[in-house]
Amino acid sequence: MAYLIKNKNNIITITTLAVPVIVENILQTLLGTVDTYFAGQINDNAIAAIGVTNLIMNLFIVFFTAISIGTSAVVSRTFGRGEMDKVREAITQSIFLGIIISLILGVVNVLFYKPILSISGATYEIIDLTRPYYLVVAVPIIFLCLSLILSSCLRATKDTTTPMIASAFANILNIILNIIFIKMNFGIVGLALATTISRFINMAILLIKLKMNNIHIRFNKGILTGGKDTLKSIIKIGAPAGMEKLIMRLGQLFYNSMIISIGVSEYVAHNIAGNIESYTYIPALGFGVATATLVGITLGEGNSEKSKEIVYLADIITTICMVLIGILLFIFAPQIVKIFTDTKEVQIMVVNVLRLIALFQCFIAITQIFTSALQGAGDTKFPMYTTFIGIWGIRVGIGYFLGVVMNLGLFGVWIAYALDITVRGILFMVRFNHGRWQNITI
Repeated sequence: MAYLIKNKNNIITITTLAVPVIVENILQTLLGTVDTYFAGQINDNAIAAIGVTNLIMNLFIVFFTAISIGTSAVVSRTFGRGEMDKVREAITQSIFLGIIISLILGVVNVLFYKPILSISGATYEIIDLTRPYYLVVAVPIIFLCLSLILSSCLRATKDTTTPMIASAFANILNIILNIIFIKMNFGIVGLALATTISRFINMAILLIKLKMNNIHIRFNKGILTGGKDTLKSIIKIGAPAGMEKLIMRLGQLFYNSMIISIGVSEYVAHNIAGNIESYTYIPALGFGVATATLVGITLGEGNSEKSKEIVYLADIITTICMVLIGILLFIFAPQIVKIFTDTKEVQIMVVNVLRLIALFQCFIAITQIFTSALQGAGDTKFPMYTTFIGIWGIRVGIGYFLGVVMNLGLFGVWIAYALDITVRGILFMVRFNHGRWQNITI
């Protein structure tokens, strides 16, 4: 307690940055949960259809995450050094790169949606229901791309409030549109339209805020040559981070296919549990973003000792929050699950896996904070290697053994997930304590 009191100024700084991100993440998660809730008003297969779409979208988001993490590290470091021209250059380069990649992905989604959906392992019945939702959400993926990148740019300059406001507005709009489109009998297509329109509005608000901050985005002939070094730095840092997410998403795709093969009820339960559990991650994600931003800025200021102090404080605060959330999740899991489904078989499976993961919330905190700290410093290769071991060796390998071979089903898969989080959290903490991240130059 004395340690926390001594460092109250740093705690205030961390919390001030983290709280708007936490609120924003609640709202972003709500965007998916609202669709799942309204899909449940249609039928359980509609929930599965949205789950399949989100699974594929998460693979595409890997590219945007790579740009966002690379940009955040470069922008926060240059912001810490007071080099505003470099800040503007990095933001422009990241937006340009995001536009190019998202337009390519949009075309790919139009031309190859059938084989893309088939790799999920879903049944033909679910794929038929998924197709219209997927096309409306995945083809205009540029709105999601720019929303993610622009949010990272603003956060890296200590503006975490604007992304929160943009998400709030977009989510209110999404709920209203969902209600309207459901009443108009648009079905699952209406849910997709509401999501896409909301993402567009979110992107527009962020662009307006950038312009108000005197950061004007101009694309000209010299964009590829004028900021070549900055672009290289973004890609150098972002590529391993993107690869880490790709490894994770491919692993998730594999074990999601494994769950589908066990049964549709198990897959529906997995999606509901994932939706609920995503809320427990929110404090860790918020404090993780604040940690990455402050590590980048303090390293830019040449104060690595302050960077370490911030990381340890953020870990203490986040662990306390996550343990409290874990206790609440364990106690109230049955009541929460009933919001999403009336099917007793599904309810039992969801409660069991939620109570399991509630016991591992402290390791989720450790994993998120120390990963963010390393990425904020530009050390993105080690998380990539560690994630490969955790996802494919533990989550997929042990998950298959427990879930399929040992016939533990969904519960066995989630045991492997809990082990993965634990092992990776310990490895990230050890890596940070070795201090190699302090010597990375950007």
